[in-house]
Amino acid sequence: MTPATDPLPLPPTVRLIATDLDGTLLHDDKSVSGRTVAALAAAEEAGIEVFFVTGRPARWMDVVSAHVHGHGLAICANGAAVVDLHSGGRLLEVRPLQRSTALDVVQRLRDAAPGTSFAVETTTGIHCEPGYPPFHLDPGATVALAEKLLHEDGPGSSAPVLKLLAQHDELTPDGFLTVARTAAGELAAITRSSPTALLEVSGPGVSKASTLALCCAERGISSDEVVAFGDMPNDVEMLTWAGTSFAMGNAHPDVVAAASGRTLANNDDGVAVVIERILAADGSRPRS
Repeated sequence: MTPATDPLPLPPTVRLIATDLDGTLLHDDKSVSGRTVAALAAAEEAGIEVFFVTGRPARWMDVVSAHVHGHGLAICANGAAVVDLHSGGRLLEVRPLQRSTALDVVQRLRDAAPGTSFAVETTTGIHCEPGYPPFHLDPGATVALAEKLLHEDGPGSSAPVLKLLAQHDELTPDGFLTVARTAAGELAAITRSSPTALLEVSGPGVSKASTLALCCAERGISSDEVVAFGDMPNDVEMLTWAGTSFAMGNAHPDVVAAASGRTLANNDDGVAVVIERILAADGSRPRS
């Protein structure tokens, strides 16, 4: 049974809503429900900023680009990029993974988990090894060994790397994450958002939470004024950082443990349910 919305007390002031996309805001068919569209618009109308915070690259943001208001910004690639959706996903800020570090991670994972295949997400597109599962949304990806994909003739001569992806056909998703963090966790931030054994590797200290914190600091917004939503391990830091956070009804156990509350599953519009509560509470508070 899908859990009901947690009656968690809401903060007295909500200035920003930060929400993951896949498994959180989006239904499983990657659609945004009418109820959610209305809730997002109502939040913005009430003066609450909404940030989409996702592992997706900027080029995959068309699913929500029509529903971003005001600032028009989104945080992509697990915090490695801040993009302007009003201008088609233009990169405004990049927090890259150094190619030398990515190469070290590749070597350690090859040793710790033989059979791992890799892909490299850069600011200009994605590239992958021959054994990596094909990209249905990126059919033109360059195919070569990771060592070649990460080679650089000179500093700054190649597009910045946003993240390294590592995939394994035999290990369990959480098992692979444990192996990877043990082998290379001191070199980079390693997490996962897929139901399969697919890991995402970012630069040290780069996460949804750290980039969201920077965006909030620029706006004078404290973590106590942020309500966040997520469903997978790559959301844990963000949910821990936010003053109020909700795990989706379909969330990974680590996310449930990290969040301060729980809402309905993504297919039941769990994000919209909480936004409606926020707006109803705001409307009932006396204005000074």
